Amino acid sequence: MAEMMSIQISNSGVSSDKNRKNSKQIFLWSLTAGLAGFLFGFDTVVISGAEKTIQSLWGLSSSLHGLAISAALWGTVLGALIGGWPTDRYGRVKTLIAIGLLYFVSAVWSALATDPYSFMFARFIGGLGVGISTIVAPLYISEISPADKRGRLTGLYQFNIVLGILIAFISNALLGGIGENAWRWMLGVEAIPAIIYCLLCFSLPETPRWLIGKCKKVVEGKKVLALINAHMTATEIDDMSQSISAASSVTTAKTAFWSSRLKYPILLAFLIAFFNQLSGINAILYFSPRIFEMTGLGQEAALLQSAGIGLTNLIATFLGLWLIDRIGRRTLLYIGSFGYILALGACSWAFANEVYSIIPFCIFLFIAAHAIGQGAVVWVFIAEVFPTEHRTTGQSLGCSTHWIFAALLTFFFPMAVSAFEPSHVFGFFCFMMILQLIWVYLMVPETKGISLEDLQKKLGISKSYE
Repeated sequence: MAEMMSIQISNSGVSSDKNRKNSKQIFLWSLTAGLAGFLFGFDTVVISGAEKTIQSLWGLSSSLHGLAISAALWGTVLGALIGGWPTDRYGRVKTLIAIGLLYFVSAVWSALATDPYSFMFARFIGGLGVGISTIVAPLYISEISPADKRGRLTGLYQFNIVLGILIAFISNALLGGIGENAWRWMLGVEAIPAIIYCLLCFSLPETPRWLIGKCKKVVEGKKVLALINAHMTATEIDDMSQSISAASSVTTAKTAFWSSRLKYPILLAFLIAFFNQLSGINAILYFSPRIFEMTGLGQEAALLQSAGIGLTNLIATFLGLWLIDRIGRRTLLYIGSFGYILALGACSWAFANEVYSIIPFCIFLFIAAHAIGQGAVVWVFIAEVFPTEHRTTGQSLGCSTHWIFAALLTFFFPMAVSAFEPSHVFGFFCFMMILQLIWVYLMVPETKGISLEDLQKKLGISKSYE
């Protein structure tokens, strides 16, 4: 009896060590894929430190200035629209590597641009990388993650976005005083992390859901499943492989994407992306130095305040990722919605009454609400609600919706703050967040702790539902 107990304890210790090693490996894979988010955050926000210089350097009108600053976002729209094709055709890992190359080319070209049109094209290329990354990186992580950890692991993408935003703000503040070509250094320094990211991606395995569900490479897929689920027996791995295969085997004729079967997840993906941007998040991030200067701060102080936005974003994202698998996606959206309404409403009131001293605090509260709520949830949620056969198409829909509205808002924001009082602009964003709160209450399901295949059944879109 004592010998048997000793063997059991020994086996338990080996199993525990194996599980810890397995969890660490999955975390490192998720973190590596999530670094695409770091480049996303850096690339999209680094322009905030250069936008005023670029406008004066090339004598841009408000409309051309808006087009130049939003050029990357129009690239993200195209990237999000087409990103599902390479993700499915060539695999998740090869696509992750390719977007790193796009970031590299964009960074170097943007820094060397000699006219606004070549600059816009260079930024557009980087935007392609951003748009594709919003499809493939969360999708990759969601497909290699255990159900009980999927939220926080997929949320590493969002964590890396806000880390990239913080580093971009800090980089801009540090480089802002080095001379007339400071803006070129701000944009060009991104080439370094882009190359590092590309090299790291070569260590990633392909996802079992792509190998089994898309390529029918069952043996290779089982090997990855065994790496991901070290605690499972061979029989359990076989069962999971069959479940993935069955969930992906519905014929195309029966499962056209634009169908009544998928109307619920389509609407969810569209609306979460729509409301994400109608909060004003990208406009505030891109033009934060300009907004702070409107309150009477000098340019250098405005850049430092913008770095404060990045730090607030990072800390609140940590909290959001800690909570997402504990209290769920729906609850975080509630918390974020109330925070949005309070912050944007207070900001609108402060501008209307010229109480400028509280506006930085309102902006910081707004950023915190976004990071805990929509920021932590959006990419996780879109990657969860579609079945395997349509996950890349659904991801493309949600991401392209996100970026179309991001581009429109960035394009029109400089004109909006010129044509309307800032209080009216922030009041509009506040009203949209009231609508988001109503939407969360009426429509949004909870998705935490459910396998991707079981989630199809909960949403009424599984094969058995047809």
